[in-house]
Amino acid sequence: MAKRVGVDKVLFCTTLILVVLGLVMVFSASAITAKAAFGSPYNFLIRQSIWAVLGLAAMTVLMQVDYRKYNQPRIVFPLVAITAVLLLGVFAMRVSHGAHRWLTLGPLSLQPSEFAKPTLVLFLAWFLQNKLHMINDWRATLVPAALPSLLFIGLIMKEPDLGTALVCAGVTALMLYLAGMELKYLALAGAAAAPVLAYMLLFVKFRRDRLLAFLHPNADTLGTGYHMNQSLIAVGTGGVFGRGYMEGLQKLFYLPESHTDYIFANISEELGLAGALVVVSLFVVLGYRGLRAALLSQDTFARFLAFGITTTILIQAFFNISVVLALVPTKGITLPFVSYGGTSLFITLLSMGVLLNITREID
Repeated sequence: MAKRVGVDKVLFCTTLILVVLGLVMVFSASAITAKAAFGSPYNFLIRQSIWAVLGLAAMTVLMQVDYRKYNQPRIVFPLVAITAVLLLGVFAMRVSHGAHRWLTLGPLSLQPSEFAKPTLVLFLAWFLQNKLHMINDWRATLVPAALPSLLFIGLIMKEPDLGTALVCAGVTALMLYLAGMELKYLALAGAAAAPVLAYMLLFVKFRRDRLLAFLHPNADTLGTGYHMNQSLIAVGTGGVFGRGYMEGLQKLFYLPESHTDYIFANISEELGLAGALVVVSLFVVLGYRGLRAALLSQDTFARFLAFGITTTILIQAFFNISVVLALVPTKGITLPFVSYGGTSLFITLLSMGVLLNITREID
């Protein structure tokens, strides 16, 4: 195929719109709580804006870097090792919000599990590109391909962060399936994981409480079902066109994490069904353009890389929106580009820089 002069402009503009929308909605959702906690309504907005500027700058740079430079062991293996060390490092930090998820270096906080997702995609893209002829050889291909994923998933679950672990598992399964893995191996992996997942859901108290709240949301509306019910109130009261920007009520100390995990609820309340559909449509466009790049790429490594980056973002968005709409039990997963969270925004924009560079090769 002829080399494209520039990157996919639709994908680039969609990314910019999502980032700007995120900044606008983070300010709306956090201004009151930021004023109460820090004395300034702009606290969270300023922090997120700094990460957005850094992320967009990094994305712009990576758009110009040939993705083939990452297709070598001296890049892949150090990244896997560094990510594993970072994931281990969080256990040396003090507990925050009941979990070991952050590395704190002075005023800077990083969430290593965010690094795990693109690192895993890069490893699988590099490893699988030359294994297509033997993809169903469990000794030579499936087990070596799954080892970094199992390592990352195990460490992330230990934090604990089941939501991100499920994202990593989902991306791994989809990339192996794209490579041609037979469904029987996916079924075997699911059967092996089922007891572990069942234990995590049924025998870990806070997860069991979330599951019971999901099954019986009105049983304890002020306790275990509080988040879910307040989220649904926000979504339901938004109507078609919403209460108006900055006019939401649930963010006024009713709905916890309204600027992070539940920002889609704030969008639905203030911008209504129309605004919510715009956000969903932006992710649909991003998914279509990303998967299109994967489908049309002549380079196997690029195909896996584009597919992995795109599906990671889509799976995260699906889980986040599903939690807000009470379609799945509560999980701590942010909405890519939109939710407050510097590490998540920065790493996602880095990944988009790589994806946009791949689109240079697509007609």
